[in-house]
Amino acid sequence: MKKLILASGSPRRKELLARLGLEFEVVVSTFDEHLVEGRSPIEQAQHLALAKATALVDDYPEDVIIAADTIVVLDGVILGKPINKEDARKMLRLLSGKKHQVITGFAVIQGARKVVGAEQTDVFFRHLTEEEIENYLVSGEYVDKAGGYGIQGIGSLLVEKINGCYFNVVGLPLSRIHQVLKQFGYNVI
Repeated sequence: MKKLILASGSPRRKELLARLGLEFEVVVSTFDEHLVEGRSPIEQAQHLALAKATALVDDYPEDVIIAADTIVVLDGVILGKPINKEDARKMLRLLSGKKHQVITGFAVIQGARKVVGAEQTDVFFRHLTEEEIENYLVSGEYVDKAGGYGIQGIGSLLVEKINGCYFNVVGLPLSRIHQVLKQFGYNVI
């Protein structure tokens, strides 16, 4: 019997997929993530998601594999995961008072069959004071988060509003994923 595999070590993606009530196994993809020159942010996110999923196909040829990659884009420039606190500080200063996009590319594959897509959400940051940025950095929440923040925690206080899917900003656009999973025989509602 086919299994559902989440190709991600992200606790946020695991929690989000669990909300659908589906049984799944977490298998972290060993794909070495790196950006490829000449691709748009949406193409980058989709490429990375597909590569993560494809890395597991040989080990799970009959199973349905879900992979995703979330990136933050400000004025056409991709802000990845900060390498340290100073990098996160720079990102938060750049995002302060501005609108940016959070793009999650996703891939659902089973053997040679694949569906690849992306969801985009506009996120509007408040004007942040230096004290707010420093206090946020002390929380440590910026670690391993694209753009240096997480909307699901204290980082929600940095955000004025969003236009689009909240779950996409967390890391997995649930409604879109559910629609794709239905094509593979998984139906929650």
